[in-house]
Amino acid sequence: MKKFARLALAGVCLFIASGWLFAEDDVQQKSAPPPLRKELIKLKYIDATDIMMLLQSYRSRDGSLSMARDANKNNLVVISDTPDLVEKMVALIKDVDVKPAELLFTVQLVLGSESVEEKTDDSLKSDLVIKEIRNLLRYKNFSLLDTTLVRTMEREDSQVRFGKNGEYSLSLRPKYIKDEKEENIQAEIRLGFSMTLSNTPQNYLIATTLTMKSGEKTVVGVSKMAGGSDKGLILIISGKVVK
Repeated sequence: MKKFARLALAGVCLFIASGWLFAEDDVQQKSAPPPLRKELIKLKYIDATDIMMLLQSYRSRDGSLSMARDANKNNLVVISDTPDLVEKMVALIKDVDVKPAELLFTVQLVLGSESVEEKTDDSLKSDLVIKEIRNLLRYKNFSLLDTTLVRTMEREDSQVRFGKNGEYSLSLRPKYIKDEKEENIQAEIRLGFSMTLSNTPQNYLIATTLTMKSGEKTVVGVSKMAGGSDKGLILIISGKVVK
């Protein structure tokens, strides 16, 4: 009888030990990292740092992202993650790594005056934007100080000097936005004095970010002349996509 009891007790212990082993195997299987897929992608147009910021939101806990360069100094992105997430990240790169749009801007610098004794330039009398400004602001007469063309690529910084004596500096950084219905251009625009070596925000005459339709002409901003003058600088811009 005692022998039978000892055998029964040993069987129970063996059963419990086996249960622990199976449970431990299950935990190990559950905690084992999923199989990962690795992709090496060469970037054509977009900056590697910019795309890395976009991809971070897709990366899993076990995944990794890194940047590299090949022998020809091409920018590369190395993705290691689960197959489904890698597919999503590759698709995202294909969507955003496209040739940037080429844009052409026409920029006008106009001097507005409240004085009724001055006259509006003939070239501005029929301008619809000038008519709108006259209705909205106190300026009654307008003279064209300068017009310049800026041809640039989206997401690139461009800077030009203009004005009668090149005394103004214009910086422009555009972004092309296209959907199913229309084409829009978003642009960061800064106007300052050329003589200012480091144009900080407080030194800008006009500083804004605006969105306009391709081909649309719009007022960027107005800067009143110093010294209590009744005159103001008016920056007007139009932009279009160069096909």
